[in-house]
Amino acid sequence: MRLLSGLKLRGRLTLWICLLLVAALVPAIGAGVHTIRRNLEQQVHGVLQVEADGLQDLIEASLHEREANARAWTEDAIVRGALLFDTYAKSDAVLASLNGRHTSFAGLVLFTPDGRAVSVSRPELRQAFAGREREVRAAPWFQTALEDRLDAGVLTGALTKKDPFLDRAVMPLALPVLSPISGARVGVLLAAYDWSQLEKVVAGALKRAQDRGQKSFTLAILAPDGASLFSARAEGTPSLSNPVRAEAHNDAAHRFAAGEGWRFVAAMEADEAFLPLRRFLQLSLLAGAALLGVAVLAAWALARGVTRPIATLSALVSRVVREGDLTQKVEAHDHQDEVGELASAFSRMMDHLRESTTSLQQATRVLGQTVGELTEATEQQERNLIRQGTAIQETQVTAREIQQTSQLAAERSQAVLALVERAREAGGSGQTALGASLDGFEQLRDHGERLAEGISSLNERTQQIGGITQTVKDLADQSNMLALNAAIEAARSGEHGKGFGVVAREIRALADQSIQATDRVRDILDAIRGGIRDTVALSEEGQRRSEAGLAQVRESGQSLRALTDIIQDNASAAQQIAAAVIQQNAGIAQIFSAVTDLSRMMDDTLQAMHGTQRMTHALRGVAERMESVAGVWRV
Repeated sequence: MRLLSGLKLRGRLTLWICLLLVAALVPAIGAGVHTIRRNLEQQVHGVLQVEADGLQDLIEASLHEREANARAWTEDAIVRGALLFDTYAKSDAVLASLNGRHTSFAGLVLFTPDGRAVSVSRPELRQAFAGREREVRAAPWFQTALEDRLDAGVLTGALTKKDPFLDRAVMPLALPVLSPISGARVGVLLAAYDWSQLEKVVAGALKRAQDRGQKSFTLAILAPDGASLFSARAEGTPSLSNPVRAEAHNDAAHRFAAGEGWRFVAAMEADEAFLPLRRFLQLSLLAGAALLGVAVLAAWALARGVTRPIATLSALVSRVVREGDLTQKVEAHDHQDEVGELASAFSRMMDHLRESTTSLQQATRVLGQTVGELTEATEQQERNLIRQGTAIQETQVTAREIQQTSQLAAERSQAVLALVERAREAGGSGQTALGASLDGFEQLRDHGERLAEGISSLNERTQQIGGITQTVKDLADQSNMLALNAAIEAARSGEHGKGFGVVAREIRALADQSIQATDRVRDILDAIRGGIRDTVALSEEGQRRSEAGLAQVRESGQSLRALTDIIQDNASAAQQIAAAVIQQNAGIAQIFSAVTDLSRMMDDTLQAMHGTQRMTHALRGVAERMESVAGVWRV
């Protein structure tokens, strides 16, 4: 930023135009490089993937063919007969003939189940396996052949080192030879595929890469653990330092016994793969540099044409500011562009500035006069406010005295209201108690009436008992007469009537006792009837007195209710008086609050008036400074 501030407008315009051009070119070149790199990566990866897939298909087909050949040879009649009948002259010739037609095999060897080499395709192989039956039986490929299977791990492991018998890297395709009659294993046929023959298989792919100009193109086969099984590149090509690669995996969808889990790789050097990208980037940078040079020249010419009239205007403004002369005129600009418009606008601005300066000088004079008048008015208003504040303070003191008197009246009215309330409560309690007494008298009268009814019923029952007692006495008299007659009849009967006479005497004695008992019962009933009559008389007297007491209680209740109504009226009047006093007190409080607020507002107004005076003094100073500033310019 310090560098930019040191440049003139012409240099800044040129620099900004160049920066904008660079800002536009760099993303464009970057986007082009990114697009080309992405397309080139897709193209290179596609080519390498095709080569990797082709290598996989080629190796699969070749190994399938070799495996099929070996299985067909195990079914040859001469080979089987040699093992069955121990005649190996013909089998040697057959194996030699097969090996001659299929030169990719390093050798064909026929073994017995105990690991003895009995027939070979070349004589030197017999010497290589002679006396090494134990090593043959321990070899993994021989053991898997006896189990009638090809183990991918065994075959892969054999390719990572030289074969101890053949002294070269071979794929040991060992298969069992079965009896055509019983199907039993009678021997093992080893078809040792020469692994170096793969260079002939992939020679076509390497030739195509050379034709495309891909000198570093490499094909490789990797074991599942990453160990290198095969690698082929053009003669004289060094190993890759920064490769771009594509792989084809021999997974479940592409599985064959001889190469299960292998990875087929096609790779090439990244610098060679992206050589077109580097060429495009170099050309883009050269074109961008040339375009930037042209842009710098064009920007310089454009900035010079823009800044020349601006410099003229700048010089004019400097003279106006330095000399304070607004009478200078702006020369008309002959260009009808933004700079010409700027010159015209500046000329109009000078005209407006002259008019504004003239108006400002006149306004400052008027402002000085107005400030003087405003100062006198504020001083007069301050004196008036001081007098009003004194009057409001006196009014506030009087309002406080009235408020205290009203507060005392409100407290007295509340005390009277409390006494009236207690009297009303006492009247209500007495009326309630009188109502309870009246209810008690009513209940007592009802109880006396029920008691009289019970006594009357009891008198009727005693009369009924007297009638029953008379009946019992009559029955006893009749029993006595019957007993007397029975005694007379018993006396007449003599000895035969003695027992009956005894019974008659007993009955007569019982009849006499019944008569005596009925007499006693009659006496008791007479006494009870006398008591009942006395009780009835007393009950009637008590009922009459209850009626008289009830009438008196009713009269007392009416008097007490009248007294309660009077107390209620007095309480209502006292409440109205208290409410009026409270309202009066509230009104006086509002008056006092209003007077207090008015006093506070008066103080605030007085403070504001002091502030206005200070502002008028400051405004007078500003007017004086404005007048001095406006006087600098000549119009």
